Amino acid sequence: MPHIILLGDSIFDNAAYVQGGPAVIEHLRSRLQPDWRATLLAVDGDVTEDVAIQIKRLPSDATHLIISCGGNDALGQLGLLQEASTSIIASLNRLADMQGGFRAHYRQMLDHVRTLGKKVAVCTIYDAIPQLDRGSTTALSLFNDVIVREAAGAQMPVIDLRLLCTESSDYSGMSPIEPSVQGGNKIAGAIAALLASSHFSSPMP
Repeated sequence: MPHIILLGDSIFDNAAYVQGGPAVIEHLRSRLQPDWRATLLAVDGDVTEDVAIQIKRLPSDATHLIISCGGNDALGQLGLLQEASTSIIASLNRLADMQGGFRAHYRQMLDHVRTLGKKVAVCTIYDAIPQLDRGSTTALSLFNDVIVREAAGAQMPVIDLRLLCTESSDYSGMSPIEPSVQGGNKIAGAIAALLASSHFSSPMP
């Protein structure tokens, strides 16, 4: 029986931000076939390196892993965007160092996940967050470039949350960086659609 595991951060672990409404895991369970299971191991506030800790709790019958991480890594770099700089090239070099650090962590995480012999898909970081300034949106693109490139190199499907959560109502009124009930439903729908596709639905041999 297929058993889907959600790993990562509050994009999946969003129950605290939907005011009693269904969280992503509940939306997903309602969309799965009757003989499929789904378990939430993602933790609100976790960063990419924490996925390795989450994997330690992986059920023995897990077949599919869906990972959404990187947003909190980006949040941790907000101070860098506020630093003074002597030139544009100096700023770009700092951003390149930031991106390189994230790439190392993300690649290490994917390398670890690949050793588990499960079907794996990853999510990008959404960027239509209400009141998010253009500079921060641009910085997020550096993190998303890493996610897309590393996933492509590992031949893993990508669920692009930038194309899903495009409305302000997709974000929680309690915290604008978290998915609302509507946003969570869209995310769960995209996961379910991927799971229904023939190339991803069957477990690894």
